[in-house]
Amino acid sequence: MKDTVIQCTRFGMGHTNIHSLNVKLITKYFDILLEGNDLPAAVTFYTDGVQLVTEGSPILEQLSKLEAKGVRLIICSTCLAELRLTDKVKVGIVGGMPDIIEAQIKASKVITI
Repeated sequence: MKDTVIQCTRFGMGHTNIHSLNVKLITKYFDILLEGNDLPAAVTFYTDGVQLVTEGSPILEQLSKLEAKGVRLIICSTCLAELRLTDKVKVGIVGGMPDIIEAQIKASKVITI
């Protein structure tokens, strides 16, 4: 999975009106991902997904561990600015759409969660 990119586009995982379920699922996803040895090259965050890398995110610990293991966490600066979260980023690299596109093009597989 070293040449895979995971894209986070929501604050949580899945499509449901039950916010706690969305958060529970994304937390479990990253917990299980960390248990394995096969990590992605990068995780990108855009639209509502940028909330996952900011103050108060339920998965900051998991994301910090991924980053420490060499996984690039790429965050959309435009999305952060639009949501007024630029000063609340706790993990990852604030980049732009060119950085996200570069990660996608280099990947052999892109997974959107």
